[in-house]
Amino acid sequence: MAERSFVEEVKKLKLAEGEVFSGEGILAVTKALLESGVAYVAGYQGAPISHLMDVLADAQDILAEQGIRFENSASEATAAATLAASVNYPLRGAVTFKATVGTNVASDALANLASGGVTGGALIIVGEDYGEGSSIMQERSHAFAMKSQIWLLDPRPNLPSIVEAVKAGFELSEASSTPVMLQLRIRACHVHGQFIAGANRPPEFTLKDALEQPQRDVSRIVLPPASFVHEQEKVRQRWPAAVRFIEERKLNEFFEGDSGELGVIVQGGSYNTLMRALERLGLADVYGNTQVPLYVMNVAYPVIDSEVIRFCEGKRAVLLVEEGQPNFIEQNVATILRQAGVEAELHGKDLLPVAGEYTAAELLKGARAFFQHYGRIQPLPKQEPVRKVIPLAAAPAELPAPPEQPIEAVVHARPPGFCTGCPERPIFSAMKLVERELGPHHVSADIGCHLFSILPPFHLGNTTMGYGLGAAGAAALNVQAGKRAISVMGDGGFWHNGLTSGIANAVFNRSDNLTIVVDNNYTSATGGQDILSSKANNATRSTGHEIEQAVRGVGVKWVKTHKRTYDVAAMRDTLREALTTTEKGPKVLIAQSECMLNKQRREKPLVRKAIANGERVVREKFGVDSDTCTGDHSCIRLSGCPSLSIKPNPDPLRSDPVATVLDSCVGCGNCGDVSHAAVLCPSFYKAQVVSNPSGWERLRERVRASVIGWLQRGEARRRERYAF
Repeated sequence: MAERSFVEEVKKLKLAEGEVFSGEGILAVTKALLESGVAYVAGYQGAPISHLMDVLADAQDILAEQGIRFENSASEATAAATLAASVNYPLRGAVTFKATVGTNVASDALANLASGGVTGGALIIVGEDYGEGSSIMQERSHAFAMKSQIWLLDPRPNLPSIVEAVKAGFELSEASSTPVMLQLRIRACHVHGQFIAGANRPPEFTLKDALEQPQRDVSRIVLPPASFVHEQEKVRQRWPAAVRFIEERKLNEFFEGDSGELGVIVQGGSYNTLMRALERLGLADVYGNTQVPLYVMNVAYPVIDSEVIRFCEGKRAVLLVEEGQPNFIEQNVATILRQAGVEAELHGKDLLPVAGEYTAAELLKGARAFFQHYGRIQPLPKQEPVRKVIPLAAAPAELPAPPEQPIEAVVHARPPGFCTGCPERPIFSAMKLVERELGPHHVSADIGCHLFSILPPFHLGNTTMGYGLGAAGAAALNVQAGKRAISVMGDGGFWHNGLTSGIANAVFNRSDNLTIVVDNNYTSATGGQDILSSKANNATRSTGHEIEQAVRGVGVKWVKTHKRTYDVAAMRDTLREALTTTEKGPKVLIAQSECMLNKQRREKPLVRKAIANGERVVREKFGVDSDTCTGDHSCIRLSGCPSLSIKPNPDPLRSDPVATVLDSCVGCGNCGDVSHAAVLCPSFYKAQVVSNPSGWERLRERVRASVIGWLQRGEARRRERYAF
């Protein structure tokens, strides 16, 4: 398996009541699930909650002891639909995925779940991938929670608050017959801390009980006329029940300050950053003691009218810290205050950024403006520019000349790209070579590592619509023309969504386009988890199912599989054939090679162990003959491998720098293959690095070194003879 191992970490999940748990936020969530009596967990991996799925995969013996069912779902929609088990039965279930892309995929199932309501607690753990560390479009889960009336928890980023949110989330769901969404920001997922563990408890009502005692409630099924009643239930019954629970359990927190004139309302997830800003302003200390009254909304939706009014009454002004846009909470709070006749001035997006992550610097700026406006802190004194006087005696003889060009003109940008040795790089090198012959083609890209092909040096890809939607993104471009559209998807995207929405759709609609499925054995972009087509022998999941069989199974006739993507010439020839053949119908090229990052993770420890044990180990490395290199650098321009660089030309008569291969090379051979396929460069060579060589190899090396040394000394003597 290539998945990251959490074997050591999961031992903490066995901690008994009263013991101290120390670790990462996402691991604390798993422990909280065990303490909550959860019956089943499902999900789809993706930052920042990939670790949660990997931890559960490594903890299956613990889950089995508790009678908990765990599944790696095929997609977020599959995960969300799994919560149907909580509709009729008092089963506590949790699912997890990356938002907002995961919520988008799961939206149909979640909307139906929220409409009919639940009997058992249903918790949706969403990794809120928003802000500077994000890899997706900048949206918030808040909008979906409001649309379908799913309660949204946003706990303070510390382990006790996160654990309490998990437990309270199940109880809130059961008290209001409504699914609950637990939003964990990137920093909350990876924050480290401690909490006092509780006892793990198995579910009171099990999945076995549900199977043996089936229950059916037609009123919970989203079908007219019941669906019309569901909307009324949400407003008349579920909402008031949720508000009562939130108030009675005091899920939102009030922190008193030394002055009631001003106050701050903040989402729980932004609490730590706000406290840092207040500490910088002298209005709080590093231990969380604040001089300013705070209302911390650990429940971001629904907004509790009575609590807002109680906090704001008698205050001169209140600052609302709501990260992201639109300003849902600010609009809600403004309406509550005006309708209740509360005269406190409300500030939010007028002092804080309308969009973007609320970093400590941004919150410091906004909070300073708020407190200065109301006289709580003094404005910063205007500082005159400091003029540094240097005594004449200490002045250097020559001042350094200013740079002739800005740094961005000298050092080229380094956009994100493929790892060293990535098997996907030669695919796009081959596409560039075909582009030289046939001209540019429309390329529908997809989510995954292969999306890096849109950046230099490849500049391929016109659009990307979502995970596994590469082929669907080219569906409209299916007409008689001089060129065919190309779509790309990974093996993870293929099994997630692409087989039905892309390949089967192309067959049904008689598409004549080409789809390239990058098969690198894992869902590499999410951490290297196994999938249906993985080659790994997985003890708990079924693997080894060929993508080609699945593609042929839905009716594709033109299918070719390349088992070594590093053969650039073969890839080029197959691409050319697919784009020029007269055969009609969808065409699928499956490009196979194992993800190099996962391969190195697996093989490097084995190599180190073998060397330490004195075993003979041979590693391949590539290099560039400086005397042969022309300085054309086509290998870099067509490959972009991080292990390729340049160095000064050793030939004094040539000024162009030559290519060189750095020590990070993993010996994939792509650079040489690219250059030879393009008929550009004969300067690449392959060398073998032998650890613990045999006696014969040592003798042979000594003889070689002696002969080469003798030849070099002779050459040096000849040069001295003709030296001027």
